[in-house]
Amino acid sequence: MRLEFFILRLFLEYLINIKCFIFILTNICLHYIIVSQDVGGVYMYKAYKFRLYPDSSQKQMLSKTFGCVRLIYNYFLDKCMKNGYIRAFDMCREVKELYVKYPFLKEVDSCSLRCAIFNLEDAFKNYFSKRSNYPKFKSKHNKQSYRTTCIRSKYKDREYSNIELDLVNRKIKLPKLGLVDIRGYRNLINISGRIINATIEKETTNKYYVSIVVEEKENVTGNVTPQSIVGLDLGIKDLVVTSDGEKYANPKEILKREKKLKRLQRKLSRQIKGSNNYYKTKEKIARIHSKIKNSRKHNIINIVNKLVKEHDIVVSEKLYVKNMSHNHNLAKNILDASFNKICQVLKWKCKVLGKYYYQVDTYFPSSKKCSHCDSKTNKTNNLNVRNWICEECGCENDRDINASINIMFEGLKIHYQSI
Repeated sequence: MRLEFFILRLFLEYLINIKCFIFILTNICLHYIIVSQDVGGVYMYKAYKFRLYPDSSQKQMLSKTFGCVRLIYNYFLDKCMKNGYIRAFDMCREVKELYVKYPFLKEVDSCSLRCAIFNLEDAFKNYFSKRSNYPKFKSKHNKQSYRTTCIRSKYKDREYSNIELDLVNRKIKLPKLGLVDIRGYRNLINISGRIINATIEKETTNKYYVSIVVEEKENVTGNVTPQSIVGLDLGIKDLVVTSDGEKYANPKEILKREKKLKRLQRKLSRQIKGSNNYYKTKEKIARIHSKIKNSRKHNIINIVNKLVKEHDIVVSEKLYVKNMSHNHNLAKNILDASFNKICQVLKWKCKVLGKYYYQVDTYFPSSKKCSHCDSKTNKTNNLNVRNWICEECGCENDRDINASINIMFEGLKIHYQSI
């Protein structure tokens, strides 16, 4: 019934504006169904991220597109703030009037302007459903990005599209830019799928990236038969401690570069805001933060890959990092460890490989219970106590290994209850 209503609504819009209808239909195809069943497999949306290396003319066109997309977004947001919420269909009609007022809008990709309108509509939908705050204006000093859709056409039994990927020569064809050099996925030779859209980004470090969403067909294998299980205890001293007794050290990326960051931030505070030296120092700070982010991500992915390949069931604890960071003595180290990112990557990796991932309750007393006799103790309330002896059975327990074993047994209960 909902699908019929959507088709009827689109048909009415077609009678009003045929160009608007074509773009809206393309946009709904992007958001409609992520996974569709077919004989012998499943169609799934996958994203591939590459680094772009544009030349000087392409950089100029990118900066123009970023500016035009930002103008459209801010223009309609300002109008919504003054006159109330406007539908995306009505905004698309007004774009023609803006072409007369701002002729330079014709120089950039028209799909990117329409995508900016739909992004604004999504922002308002999130606000109305109380998932986020009221939309804010876009700034030219922060990270810049725009999205464009892939449009296909057929001429003399040959298909053409405005977005094409050539992994052999390491180039990508983008609207209004032409062929741009790319780097990334060294072992990837070909992508067997249909390109849906592309998002071009410019980070504060002046590096360009493109993310391509591709619809690919995958064979459905189902979950594997569990052969091994591991429990994970997340911490600050050791980032991950497994129930097998293996410990992964916490690299503490921020502490490594804290001295340099402080020096540059002091230098930035003394400089005149808006000057060339101000933006140069700001870019240096952004590069350090980018290195911290990349090294942290690399470390997490290596740990997760090893754990998921060796075990079929992975169990971790559910942590509320926001509440934990209220401890001002440990807040910096807790946020630097990025516990939520570890859980997020674990969940995704297990889903891709058909393995099981569970999280035990936040208030499960993993550190207070003895893994041998299940008796509870209050000795572990003090975080300085790393080893303790059970009063009931006399076993000597390592605080983190004991907690990970308890998490493993609790995860095993959850697994058998869910079957």
